[in-house]
Amino acid sequence: MPRPLGELEDAVMTRIWQWNRPVTVREVLEDLQRERSIAYTTVMTVMDNLHQKGWVRREVEGRAYRYTAVSTRAAYSAALMNEAWARSDNPAAALVAFFGMMSPEQREALNDAFRIVQGDNPPPAAPEEGGEGTEGPER
Repeated sequence: MPRPLGELEDAVMTRIWQWNRPVTVREVLEDLQRERSIAYTTVMTVMDNLHQKGWVRREVEGRAYRYTAVSTRAAYSAALMNEAWARSDNPAAALVAFFGMMSPEQREALNDAFRIVQGDNPPPAAPEEGGEGTEGPER
């Protein structure tokens, strides 16, 4: 299990996951600068570190790299939850406490996940936002 991402690593990975396409340091920098003052070299170092840690792969394009996530945010979250659960001295009690913290919406999502894993039923379709038809697959 990889260690949890640091605050700036998470901010960078969040963008890479959301955009779901190869990105440059410059693109990430410009988006981060909307929220904070940050140097190009700082973002470049963070993205290089993420590459060294195996979170992203990179390909040369001209004089720059394009970075792509190796796995999804969902897989990262699942690995963190699994690691935390595995470290508990009482996994059943940890699960009970975790479930007790969940909102009704989260418990419904958990029930949907159980149905999918057990092969019972596909999850219900998410309600459409804005009423403008269905969206295609993410790119």
